[in-house]
Amino acid sequence: MKRFRIVGLALLIVVIFFSICSISHSLSKGKSSTLQSIGVLDQPSALLGNFPQEVRPDIDIPLPLEGVSEQILYRNYYIVSYNKDNKIPNWVAWHLTASHTDGNVSRPGNAWHEDLDVPAPRANPGDYKGSGWTRGHMCPAGDNKWDSDAMYNTFLFTNCCPQNANLNSGTWNQIEISTRRWAEKFGELYIVCGPILFRQQHEKIGENGVVVPEAFFKIIVCLNETHPKGIGFVCRNTDGNRSKDLYVNSVNQIERITGITFFPHLPKQLSEAVKNEANLDDWER
Repeated sequence: MKRFRIVGLALLIVVIFFSICSISHSLSKGKSSTLQSIGVLDQPSALLGNFPQEVRPDIDIPLPLEGVSEQILYRNYYIVSYNKDNKIPNWVAWHLTASHTDGNVSRPGNAWHEDLDVPAPRANPGDYKGSGWTRGHMCPAGDNKWDSDAMYNTFLFTNCCPQNANLNSGTWNQIEISTRRWAEKFGELYIVCGPILFRQQHEKIGENGVVVPEAFFKIIVCLNETHPKGIGFVCRNTDGNRSKDLYVNSVNQIERITGITFFPHLPKQLSEAVKNEANLDDWER
């Protein structure tokens, strides 16, 4: 009888030990992301599909699209909703922290490469050659100087759209630089960007028929401030190098334009705070 009491006590100690370890792990994990701290990522529905173990589940991705080709691709830094019919992404989402806004990794030469995770036909370097369009990053290389693998992954064609050269090096680049500055200022941001396709016949390039978007959107959300905020930009895919303040839209406005529901699992009050208004002064001052 005494032996059974000893065994039972030992089992109880083991159970208590693992319970403490589990709680400690959960608390530690909860500090890694604002979305986790507000409980968004406690909901399984907050993620579309299951993240591979090597990918951090710290992005509340848009709701599944209706009537649109969609393949979700999980990278080590960003997530893509890929459209096999258009050979470009529907959207790309990522979590930009202050520590990821700079680094020593340089842009690799001849880095653009096919994404073998999507079905053929798919975009390749030949499609862009002589097309008159540049290869426009959605998740920018400049957000990934902190890691060579993350940098290389931004040069997959599933993270790319045909983009006007002046827009790519002008207003779009200006918005990317500002976003990194805001990440340094506010600590972390949640970002979604992608193409906008008007209801018309689209230009296509290359043998694989890569669709040229008529415009682009970018949404930036800050959740860790006393006053959470969101801002969006919509840029026509045409010549132009004007100030970014001319392209400001609210997240709600971009949802209406694109038909995409962004950050669907934020609590209602927080969602309204970041989606209803877009004031550039709140970010710049």
